[in-house]
Amino acid sequence: MTVDTIVTLARQAMLVTLLTAAPMLISGMVIGLIISVFQSVTQIQEITLTFVPKIVVVMVAFVLLLPWMVGVVMGFVQPLISNFNMFVL
Repeated sequence: MTVDTIVTLARQAMLVTLLTAAPMLISGMVIGLIISVFQSVTQIQEITLTFVPKIVVVMVAFVLLLPWMVGVVMGFVQPLISNFNMFVL
């Protein structure tokens, strides 16, 4: 196993991590921004108003996009496992 192989695997692992986490992070960020604007306009400063919708939206995004996320992870793991002999010292 060369240094180039390790760097390539690390880069692919980070890309897969970012791709699988991005939908939930972006949906939480968007709903947080919408709620912040709503709170600023109405001057309602209730802390729980931000957490409950974020949790619901992140869970919905997780459930809806889980098949895609599994596909992305499996696309990374399957070639890694099938070429395992190449990576063993």
